[in-house]
Amino acid sequence: MREQILGLITPLTAVVFMATLLIMWQRGGMGRHVLAFAVGYGFFGLGFGVTHLLPTDSPFLFHTTQLFYALASGCLIWGVCDRAGVHLSVSALAITYIGAAFALVVAVLLSSDAGPRLVIVNTGYGVMFVIGTVTLLGSAKREWIDRLIIAALAINAADFLLRPSLTLLAEGAIPVAEYRESIYYSVINLVLTVKALGVAMVLIGACFVDLVNSVRDRGNFDAMTGLRMRHAFEREVNARLTIAARDSLPVSMVVADIDHFKQVNDLWGHQAGDEAIAAFGKLLGNMIRDEDVAGRVGGEEFCILVWDCQGDAAARLAERIRRAFSLTVHPALGEGICLTASFGVVERAPRESYHGMFARADAELYRAKNGGRNRVASEGGAGQPDWGHEAENVVTPLSRAQRAATA
Repeated sequence: MREQILGLITPLTAVVFMATLLIMWQRGGMGRHVLAFAVGYGFFGLGFGVTHLLPTDSPFLFHTTQLFYALASGCLIWGVCDRAGVHLSVSALAITYIGAAFALVVAVLLSSDAGPRLVIVNTGYGVMFVIGTVTLLGSAKREWIDRLIIAALAINAADFLLRPSLTLLAEGAIPVAEYRESIYYSVINLVLTVKALGVAMVLIGACFVDLVNSVRDRGNFDAMTGLRMRHAFEREVNARLTIAARDSLPVSMVVADIDHFKQVNDLWGHQAGDEAIAAFGKLLGNMIRDEDVAGRVGGEEFCILVWDCQGDAAARLAERIRRAFSLTVHPALGEGICLTASFGVVERAPRESYHGMFARADAELYRAKNGGRNRVASEGGAGQPDWGHEAENVVTPLSRAQRAATA
């Protein structure tokens, strides 16, 4: 009876962590990765509960626990990668699970020794955590909590890959019927409880860090556009440039400005101008990647740091944004009225500072303005579009007819 009660400590601990994470996700309005953490601990509790309660000679014991543990590992790994904004190859995790599951079927059919089964399933989990660790290493995030998460995944990978073989070398063969009386089972009870506690503390700590950062960031983001304000943008860009220099990654900068914006305010009022700024900011947020950084650095001036991207590709991004904005209708200005924007693009020179990049991009922006506006200017002329056609409803210098219509 005492062993039965002690064996339930680990799954009950997992349930407590699942409930804690669910509350943080629901009440704290946190991202889907927190829900993935909670679901992962739910699967972990189910897996260990099945391990502890099913008869050891059941043909489904190892297959069922392998499924639940693999789902738990997959949810936790996907969650930390989603939080870091990096793409995880779910297909690689699935292939790892399928390969280990097939090998487990063979081991169950050929031997009544629990040892090979334990090595197979744990190796599968270990490979999954290796995939997660390698994926996270590609993240641009490098705060202390991010390094701690990477360390937690690496420790789990090492534990799954090494512990079964080392324990089995010390104990020898383990008949399936004696699995729960083995040294291995006692060790795994302790190790899984400690790991569940440690990883949960790291993940819950990451959630608290994210919550604090979210509260802090409310003062760093422009309420009108949802983009970073100038001081927050510059701070983030300087941090990114340090990472780019360390990892030898190309980065580019785009500076954009809405054309004839003073005339927009004079004719339609500041509220209409604010709506145009909000529309441009939303467009930028929708068209850049998660790893790019965008900010509102002036009244109608915006800047984008394009991550891991050379100048010609950044110029093409600016051209896509230019075209999309020139086709965006602004109801506050009148039916069918659109605006345009001009863009300057540069690629970072070796060891160049943020201020150096911005000054060069700003010079390209003024070159675009002086060249007739509604265009992209970049060093070397990369990405220059055909400027020969503009829609009639685009506000360039405002015509007398438009002035009369709004009087």
